[in-house]
Amino acid sequence: MRNEMNTLFDRITIDSERMNGQPCIRGMRLTVRRVVEATALYPDRAELKQEYPELEDEDIHQALEYTAESLDDRIITLGAA
Repeated sequence: MRNEMNTLFDRITIDSERMNGQPCIRGMRLTVRRVVEATALYPDRAELKQEYPELEDEDIHQALEYTAESLDDRIITLGAA
């Protein structure tokens, strides 16, 4: 993990009046969760940006970093493959 994980998340906004208070990107109606999901769905950044042209590289970076910061260090048991 990067040493700068305590970065100021200046692109992540939380407003109780928007998207039920979920963390969003720059006050848009685009949640951090949706950005992370879209990053998994569109691993090719060109496709991701075509689908979400309003996203900037730093938005994606901060969404992923914010999510990583928010995760517990607990072990989740996965079912057999």
